[in-house]
Amino acid sequence: MDLNWFRDLEALARTGSFSQAAAATHISQSAFSRRIQALERWVGVRLVDRSSHPIRLTDAGDQMLEAGGQAVDRIETERRQILEAREQPDRYVVTFAAQHSIGWRFFPAWLQGFESSFGPIISRLRADNLPDCVTDLQRGEVDFVIAYASGQNDPVAARPGLEALEIGSDQLIPVAKPNSNGNPFYNLEGVGQRPVPYLRFGPHAPIGEYVEAVLKAHGAVGRLKPVYENSMAGALRIRARDGLGIAWLPRSLVAPDLEAGALITAGESRWWIDLTVNLYRRQDERNSLLLRIWQFLRGRRHAPLLPMQQGARTPEPQLRN
Repeated sequence: MDLNWFRDLEALARTGSFSQAAAATHISQSAFSRRIQALERWVGVRLVDRSSHPIRLTDAGDQMLEAGGQAVDRIETERRQILEAREQPDRYVVTFAAQHSIGWRFFPAWLQGFESSFGPIISRLRADNLPDCVTDLQRGEVDFVIAYASGQNDPVAARPGLEALEIGSDQLIPVAKPNSNGNPFYNLEGVGQRPVPYLRFGPHAPIGEYVEAVLKAHGAVGRLKPVYENSMAGALRIRARDGLGIAWLPRSLVAPDLEAGALITAGESRWWIDLTVNLYRRQDERNSLLLRIWQFLRGRRHAPLLPMQQGARTPEPQLRN
């Protein structure tokens, strides 16, 4: 099916004559007639009443002309917007998706650092559970996903057609509310037999898998009693500040609480989990602005966009397929 057939049908309806419609579309009358016949074969019914003078469309012809006109208009509008976005990238809205825990503090600081070096962009952030973020990326509904990874455990990069670039670092650290003596209410280093209340990530937060791996490695699974579960780090942070248990939270998120004394680390460094912060994109991306952003970040190997977080390390961007 050729979209030009709908334009031919419109010309025929407007002029009521094969010869005039052919002249208006700058082709021969025989070629024009063949294209109308091809459209009728594609639809499967007669669209033109050739017995009338002037020539008229059948009811099916009127219906297809209306539907075809709307379809052509929509396609041409989308094409124009795509070309404008490519030719005028300053109008393109770059859409990031990120885990809730990244969206709270890391992303605003990272974006500020990025724009101070790259230049301002129009952007928006969609904070969601990581599986939904990745699905949106694969569908083309967002341009980039920002997510945590730990060591060789990177479930996002394993998805086909995606590419990863390290843009920062963080740590998961166990924190709890301090008591009047300045010690944590709950401490992983304690030798008591009472279970420690545990505020854990829900099943829709892959970041919780990193914590579970550390607990198993240190034989501490049985020492912790889950008392609250949520996929949002912000909700766990509130419960930890209320003194309800221990939570493993990104250092970037709880840095203000540590400085203010609202939270305190509840375990030695062996309980800390180093994280990388990765940016993901589709490998088949062709938007010129998105390509420039990616190439810019690839080149920042010795100039991190963010200052060092306390206890964290400064990474060099690394590509992984």
